[in-house]
Amino acid sequence: MVQKIAFLASRAPVAQTARAALIGRYGDVAVEKADVIVALGGDGFMLRTLHATEALPAPVYGMNRGTIGFLMNEYSEADLPERLAAAEEELLNPLAMLAVDQAGNTHEALAINEVSLLRAGPQAAKLRISVDGRVRLSELVCDGALVSTPAGSTAYNYSAHGPILPIGADVLALTAIAAFRPRRWRGALLPKTARVRFDVIEADKRPVHADADSISISNVHWVEIRSEPSITHRILFDPGHGLEERLIAEQFT
Repeated sequence: MVQKIAFLASRAPVAQTARAALIGRYGDVAVEKADVIVALGGDGFMLRTLHATEALPAPVYGMNRGTIGFLMNEYSEADLPERLAAAEEELLNPLAMLAVDQAGNTHEALAINEVSLLRAGPQAAKLRISVDGRVRLSELVCDGALVSTPAGSTAYNYSAHGPILPIGADVLALTAIAAFRPRRWRGALLPKTARVRFDVIEADKRPVHADADSISISNVHWVEIRSEPSITHRILFDPGHGLEERLIAEQFT
């Protein structure tokens, strides 16, 4: 059966050129009518595509026209219908962020990779960390901290020396960024059902902003993070090159 394909591309010229070539070869439909959505770009564009299409039933198959391409497949114009038919599906639940800023405004956002808190001034941040309503760390002095999904564990989390999580693991990584006190504290592994809350201590003196993928909230007072099981992202990968294999391979490079 021939699948109806919607092609989306980042603004990069190489991605736009690829989209034109693929449309010329396979046609194009609106995303609402597509059986599968093909995203052309890098990992950042893939994340934006997943967020933008989360309410649609079609899975997303990425082809790398960016830099790293961890969430993407190799680019090729040939045999695309056959590749899509053979592709393996990964299911991902995003994180839900609820943040209240210093003015009392409430902000909500979703993150497929991670939610991070980062100092916004010259002084280190001070964070109190609670898990499921219980204070677990009364004061973390640091440049920041993050909560990562398994899919995002090789991104910012890994750069901050957090653990790489198997894609099927029902856990989240809580990782400190340049922890000063407690010295060298790097975080914890938490069940996927955990609710993590960060309270910013001395927020006026030590401002902190929160990022959920590409959404940034300034001057946060507190942030709560949890997995959102009601939303499932469907991502397609070529056989043998799915997220599980990539997460394992990343640990041996």
